[in-house]
Amino acid sequence: MERAELTKLLGASPAPVPSLEGRVVCERESTRFMVRFAEAVAAGGSVFLADPNWGEVERAQFESIIGQTPLPESSAVGQLNSSERGWLCIPTGGSSGNLRLARHDTTTLAAAVGGFCAHFGVGKINAVGLLPLYHVSGLMAWMRTVMTGGTYVPWNWKAVEAGERPVLPKGQGDWFLSLVPTQLQRLLGDADAEAWLRGFRAVFVGGGPAWPELIEAAACARLPLSFAYGMTETAAMITALQPEQFLAGNRGCGAALPHAQVEVSAEGRIVLGGASLFCGYWPETRTGAVWATEDLGRFDAQGSLHVLGRRDGLIITGGEKVDPLEVENALRATGFFEDVVVIGVADANWGEVVVACYPARAGVLDTEPELVQLAAYKRPKRYVAVAEWPRTAQGKVNRTALRAWCENVR
Repeated sequence: MERAELTKLLGASPAPVPSLEGRVVCERESTRFMVRFAEAVAAGGSVFLADPNWGEVERAQFESIIGQTPLPESSAVGQLNSSERGWLCIPTGGSSGNLRLARHDTTTLAAAVGGFCAHFGVGKINAVGLLPLYHVSGLMAWMRTVMTGGTYVPWNWKAVEAGERPVLPKGQGDWFLSLVPTQLQRLLGDADAEAWLRGFRAVFVGGGPAWPELIEAAACARLPLSFAYGMTETAAMITALQPEQFLAGNRGCGAALPHAQVEVSAEGRIVLGGASLFCGYWPETRTGAVWATEDLGRFDAQGSLHVLGRRDGLIITGGEKVDPLEVENALRATGFFEDVVVIGVADANWGEVVVACYPARAGVLDTEPELVQLAAYKRPKRYVAVAEWPRTAQGKVNRTALRAWCENVR
């Protein structure tokens, strides 16, 4: 797909003379975002998405990055210059909190949409949008509808939670929805909400790990969940579990979409390839056919990917390795915590100790939850109530800031 074609699909007219200047799209409200985005795409220059919730630090990082000039690309990638290839820059970060802008364009976006359609066997995609459009999950939910001629219905999460949910028209094709685990948790147990969720072809769950009790409760409610794996660098999902597989008992993230290649290296690292892979971090251009993530994974006998945690996030305490995600899932299952993050904090005796952090607004934990299902060395040695719950530029928990907090409140 050419950029001019996407411009028309967005309802805009291409600029008579394409601009070389970049445009920033920073809108919280969905309708305003869609208008500004269409204008920016039509203008012809680079498009930079920004999170309206950023603080001064993130905004300063953002301004510094977009002020850099991209280097010309080598002839190996054709005659396109750096502003034409990878003109759409989407914020990403990770656990460190360091802001980066992953470069995409119509080629990578169209590949992701085509792979999605082939994987789920649909030609037209309809979606209810609850996630912000300035993040890749929300943006791609909208892009799938734009590129396939489907319907996109932006909606407010608070309205959904309160029982005000859009009616899914019959005869218009399949509908899709994306939720984060805490949103799913708040809808479970509500018969009307569960009936509404069952009307979707698939309900994608991402943005954080879902704990076993939540997953099994959704299975008992016969919800068409689809666990997926992807990131900003892959234009959202690159693997996805079919809802039928979920209801049959598979708990992985599914097989690779047709446009993608997903492998697990000998050391257990997830390595990705395919046409939706980003062009590099602005202002640089990525080289190579594959990209190694920091995620660890494995495939089950059905070919479904299971993400085992971050390669750089393992806690080593007394010579034993602890996966923080395993401990977090166990803590969430106790019902004590709405949000909890497990980190390793330096310790003179053990190298690191396991520490569980939770937002102080939830109240101070007066009794420790029983975690008899975990080995003793995996159980948190400390529980820390954090006054200001730190988030990265993309809304993820900033583990570096949490670790610094814990070290200062010994």
